[in-house]
Amino acid sequence: MSHLRHGRHEPAQASPPLTELPDARLARAGVRLLLKRDDLIHPLLPGNKWRKLQHNLTRAAELGHETLLTFGGAYSNHVRAVAAAGPLCGFQTIGVIRGEKHQPLNDVLTFAAGCGMRLTYMDRATYRAKDTAPVIDALRQEFGPFYLLPEGGSNELAVRGCAELPAEIDVPFDVICCPVGTGGTLAGIAAGLNAGQRALGFSILKGGRFLADDVARLQAATYGEVSANWSIAYDFHAGGYAKRSPELDTFIDDFAERHGMLLEWVYVAKMMWGIFTMVEQGVFMPGTVIVAVVTGPMKTGSE
Repeated sequence: MSHLRHGRHEPAQASPPLTELPDARLARAGVRLLLKRDDLIHPLLPGNKWRKLQHNLTRAAELGHETLLTFGGAYSNHVRAVAAAGPLCGFQTIGVIRGEKHQPLNDVLTFAAGCGMRLTYMDRATYRAKDTAPVIDALRQEFGPFYLLPEGGSNELAVRGCAELPAEIDVPFDVICCPVGTGGTLAGIAAGLNAGQRALGFSILKGGRFLADDVARLQAATYGEVSANWSIAYDFHAGGYAKRSPELDTFIDDFAERHGMLLEWVYVAKMMWGIFTMVEQGVFMPGTVIVAVVTGPMKTGSE
């Protein structure tokens, strides 16, 4: 366990469980599917949110920062996670939210404010330039020193955190799957694979083909090279970010009836829908072992 500010410890579960999912559709195809329950890492910092944050929080503490600043939309799970990490790990937090302030606050921003996050709002034109020096300098003038976390949390330290995931899997597997929003999780997971294994991401964005460039850029920035062991499926976004389709809803309902698990629909359900569709299309050879990384909260019948 690494120490963060004020002697606090990282709140992550050491190694989230790996469970096999029994399903007649998988059996017919001769495919095994294992769920990597990263959603159980921590109730407030589930899945890839903690993996992306952990090394960034350590670096921020090492540099003597007391404040974290990040960007996101009004429904950003990343903003929510940074807000939660603040009191857990001893930092003040600032969330720069895209667009205008709306009252009452939605559930995500209400939670963030309840964690002590200072919320500020940025017009959309300025927000598009949020990564430029003039915008960041203006924020430092307004708020003082801070450690900057990018929108979605994907940077080189985040990639290294996600790259640690495959080593936690103690059974042989062929393919590991994850949802893709900003590319950091896929970039890291692919970098952590052994020879002969490959990673398959599922874009949750409509028109998300630019994500391949983002994954490559993150790998190159982190490791100096781009691996050839990953790809992205683009057909299971169900309309785009935070959108859903009747086909996705039907899959979610059917999955809940079969397995007693209600899938998180913005990310995880789209990945699972994609996996099962590709299994039934015969994309995976008989004998293939697939690991699906559950990055968001999943409710079961016992919860």
